[in-house]
Amino acid sequence: MRRAVCPDLRAVIESTLVSADGIIGSPPTWTGGLFGPEFAARSLRQLEHTDAMLMGRRTYEMFAAMWSTPTDPYSQALHDVRKVVFSSTLSHPEWHGAEVATGGVTDTVRDLREQGDGDLLLHGHSGVGQELLESGLLDELRLAVFPVFVGEGTPLARPGGLAGLELVGTEVVENGVVIHTYRPVLAA
Repeated sequence: MRRAVCPDLRAVIESTLVSADGIIGSPPTWTGGLFGPEFAARSLRQLEHTDAMLMGRRTYEMFAAMWSTPTDPYSQALHDVRKVVFSSTLSHPEWHGAEVATGGVTDTVRDLREQGDGDLLLHGHSGVGQELLESGLLDELRLAVFPVFVGEGTPLARPGGLAGLELVGTEVVENGVVIHTYRPVLAA
């Protein structure tokens, strides 16, 4: 399902874990045993097609704390992949392969799309994902909906963030997790 706006550019894919009530913040506190081996293997396959991960500071800090020391194939793939962090407060990322973007999200991602041949992968929506969506640079949005109500936390959507999406796939994985794959629809 990979699709870039131009076939010569690599795809920008967002993969976000979301609760059934639309919360994306702090997924390690609510995914629990629902993030099983099948989902981990699927995530590893995606990383094998990824040249760089895009992330904001909070996602970077969460991932670095959880996976800075490789203990399995998934954490090794996260360790090895190039990581581009968008932050105005982080200056010296310490996680292997991490760098702070020197430009804005839109300009940096436009430049990155012209380099390499693997996907650009964003985990977590928040500000970076919203900007990519609004600028027309997000090719695919994968929402892994976990069967749990969180009740509070960072919501997936922000006020005024209206965007059209075309459903291009749905897959039920273990433990009742459903992955909806969307293609953003740009307004004419």
